[in-house]
Formats: sequence, C-alpha cells, structure tokens
Amino acid sequence: MAQKSTAKDVFSYLLMIIVLTISVVSFGALLWQMINYSFPDPLEYYYNGLYEIMRTSISSLIIAVPVFIGLSWSIGKDLKKHAAKADLWIRKWLLYLVLFVTSIAIIVDLISLVNLFLGGELTMRFVLKVLVVLVMAGGVFGYYLWELRRDVSKKSKVPRTSALVGSVAVLIAIVASFFIIGTPGEQRDIRMDQQRVQDLESIQWELISYWQDKGELPADLGELTNELRGYTVHTDPVTAEAYSYTVAGDLAFTLCATFDTSSDETNLTQSRRLGYGEDGYENWAHEMGEHCFDRTIDPDIYGDDGVMKEMF
Repeated sequence: MAQKSTAKDVFSYLLMIIVLTISVVSFGALLWQMINYSFPDPLEYYYNGLYEIMRTSISSLIIAVPVFIGLSWSIGKDLKKHAAKADLWIRKWLLYLVLFVTSIAIIVDLISLVNLFLGGELTMRFVLKVLVVLVMAGGVFGYYLWELRRDVSKKSKVPRTSALVGSVAVLIAIVASFFIIGTPGEQRDIRMDQQRVQDLESIQWELISYWQDKGELPADLGELTNELRGYTVHTDPVTAEAYSYTVAGDLAFTLCATFDTSSDETNLTQSRRLGYGEDGYENWAHEMGEHCFDRTIDPDIYGDDGVMKEMF
C-alpha cells in the first residue's frame, strides 16, 4: 500500500525548502559583501548598505541554519522508520524543485561570467563571486541529487558530514564578518556617528537658508529655531549637547561634533551636493573625537539668482 502524505510531511518539507533558500541566499549575500569589502571597485559609489546587508544576512543565518538542520534531522529520522515515505509526492516534487532552481542559478551564473568576460570587465572580485555561486549551487545540487537516488533504509554519513561542513563554513563566515562590521556595540557607535553627520548636514542647509533670507549668517545656532516651520536645531543624539558652531567670515562657518568612531571607505562620508568639495562632493570624513568641518558659501551658486535657492 502506497504511503500517503500527512499534514506533518507537507509542513516539514515546505518549511525545510524555505529555510534552505533563506540560508543559501543569506550565505551568498554575506560572502558577496565580504568580497566587495576586500576588493573595492573604484567605479562604484559605496555607502553603508554593505553593513546593513551583512547584518541582515548574519541574522538570517543564525536563525535559519539551525532550523534547517533540525528539520533535516527530523525528516531523516522519520524516513528511517518509514522507508516508504521516500516516494512521497511532496518529497520528490520539492527536491526536484531544488534541483531545478540550482540548475538555473548555475546556467545564469555562467552566462553572466562569459558576458562580462567579453565586455572586458573580468576582475578578481567578480571571479570570486562567480565561484561562490557555483560552489553553493553545485553543493546543493549534488547533495539533493544524491538524496533523491539514495536508499533511505541504509545508513549513511553523508547527511551528518554535509551538515557539519555547512555549519562550520557558515560559522567561519559569520566570525570573519565581525572583523568587518564590528561588534554590536561598535555598530551602534557607527550609527550614532551617521546620525551626527545627518544632523550637521541639516544644520548646514538651515544656515545657508538663513543667509539667503537675511544676507548674513546667524550669531549662534539658536537663531535657526523656527516655530512656524517647526524646526528645532539638532543636538548630539547621545549627550543632547549642542553642536559647536563658529562664524568664520561673512560667508564662512565651522561646524564641529564629537564622534565615537573614525570614518573609513565604507562609511557614508560624502554627499552629492553642489558647492562644496571636489567634483561636487561634500566631505564628511571624520576622525574619532572632536572634528570640525569648515564651509564657505559660494554666492554664485546659493545667491538670489542661484539654482539652489529654489530648493528651499
């Protein structure tokens, strides 16, 4: 008599495929961002999304991988007791779906490699990413092809060995990633510094708006407070103390803040603005501790006839 699928079988296999997908995608995303960090491309504009992607991937792996291993162990244990379940339609359909998806991933990956090679864009970073996809997709494809063909009534060390190798690889990647993104405490310091930079940028534009309206810079930041517009000058997110502001001339001013970290290439330290820095960039790079930013308003850009006037 043919074995029928139970609600538990359907639930177990569906959930296993879902957490497998989450695990593979998250592991691949984590490795790709580590490659991006190790081999930066000067043609790309970097921002802090690298950290966000890595944090999301780590969080997903910490939850999904143990769930996947636990489900796989439970399903394997059930198959040993009921060998006839190896022919369940839900099992075969979902395992073939895994083979189909991994096959597509390998084909698309190889097409992309050839396409970029012909375009002269073959770099070490791209080659490493292709290898990551090929190794992961090949590993998943090979394992589940074996799973479909194996005799579940016979004992095998392959599932345990695969789970051990996969877990060790994920653990090594997670540990290595902390050397890039830092500890949770360090990440909080980075986010606080990002907030400080955003505050200073907001204050800077309010200062420019004030100058455009009144023809002079305010003596202190308190003059920027505008109850009608509901604007209150930002303060440090941790200490709640006011940011330092100094008038350095008719068109020049200095803004200072105390930072917890030192910015680097992966931090958002430049904004695409007109009027400051080289090539239309404002530089917000900073060192740990107190750091000041000197700004000079260009009246040709921000004057009465300037195009930026329309933004306010």
